[in-house]
Amino acid sequence: MTKHLGRTTWSDHWKPTRRPLLVVPIGACEQHGPHLPLDTDTRIAVALAQSLADKYDEGDLLVTPALGITASGEHASFPGTLSIGAAVMEQVIIELVRSADWSAGVVLVNGHGGNRVAVEQAVRVLLAEQRRVLAWWPNIPGGDAHAGDTETSMMLALAPDLVRMHRAEVGNTEPLANLLDEMVEGGVRAVSANGVLGDPRHASATHGRNTLTRLNIDLVAAVDEWWE
Repeated sequence: MTKHLGRTTWSDHWKPTRRPLLVVPIGACEQHGPHLPLDTDTRIAVALAQSLADKYDEGDLLVTPALGITASGEHASFPGTLSIGAAVMEQVIIELVRSADWSAGVVLVNGHGGNRVAVEQAVRVLLAEQRRVLAWWPNIPGGDAHAGDTETSMMLALAPDLVRMHRAEVGNTEPLANLLDEMVEGGVRAVSANGVLGDPRHASATHGRNTLTRLNIDLVAAVDEWWE
């Protein structure tokens, strides 16, 4: 029995006495500096979703195909970025969860901060409809904002062959709170010419593995508490 929804058939899910919990990884297709791939957020979200599934018995929890093109308008001035906007993203999540009424519930693992408003608004609508849905996103105290040490380290742990460390360069290292007004007005390009918010030059796979382990613990705890 697989832990990936896309590898199952409809006849695997007809038993009303055993309805699986679904985990939806939500990422992005957007610039991550000159050194990280465009699907960085998606890869991290998928890895966290899979680590959650590994804590459950087969058939109890299934990881769905990822949402890999989401709300990334703040990165639109960088080539390679694709975005459907926050309003469409909100509706996509609402309709996705509504369509999963055959499941026991849905966990949204959000790997991209730009999706947060859309996810939160969608969840409010879904909870008002009495649907079982939980939204979770990483909380990394002291972590930098975008394509810096934190994300680069996680990608070195997950997909080192896709990380171009020879291209890694420091970006804007100001706290994100100090940059938000400019970013709202002009996007990430207005505060960082290379798209980096942080300093990835000293990233390491060890740091990345440690970060992923902590996030996995947080995610499992959040789901266990919600699902009680």
